[in-house]
Amino acid sequence: MSRKSYQPLRHFVSIAFCLMLLAFAAVPAMASEYAALEGVKGLDSVFDFTLASPSMATVVLPAIKGVHEDKSVRALAAPPRTVIVFHGGATKLISTDRTGFDKADHEALDKFAELIRQYKKDGIKMEVCMYAVKVLDIDPATLMPEIDQVGNGFISVLGYQAQGYSVVTVP
Repeated sequence: MSRKSYQPLRHFVSIAFCLMLLAFAAVPAMASEYAALEGVKGLDSVFDFTLASPSMATVVLPAIKGVHEDKSVRALAAPPRTVIVFHGGATKLISTDRTGFDKADHEALDKFAELIRQYKKDGIKMEVCMYAVKVLDIDPATLMPEIDQVGNGFISVLGYQAQGYSVVTVP
């Protein structure tokens, strides 16, 4: 066969290769393990966090970050916006005052505090309900500085919901 007769084959292979590359490049945007994300442009989530157990909180908090960093969520057109609003008993977890906690809880509280510091760096917004802080007699000076203070956490949750955020309750 002459060189000339290979030209159409070479052209076909080049086009096929380009089409395969395009198909593979489009897979993350088209396919997801979550059928629920089909047609979704982005996930905006507010986690209504009242969980007061230090050990359970160190299990749940990484799951929240898992949503924020999930590859399927990150493949959506808009980046995720994630907010955690702490109120009720959870406000004690974000205080440096360890009164009322067993020594066994201290390690979990340390881990929880480290997660909070990292999440702030990762762009997860966090707020604490100052109404709960007052009712539970927590000294505001002991609250972690990474967490924004709001007058009433319920108003924040409702406000985010009114802006289109999905609410996830963490009781």
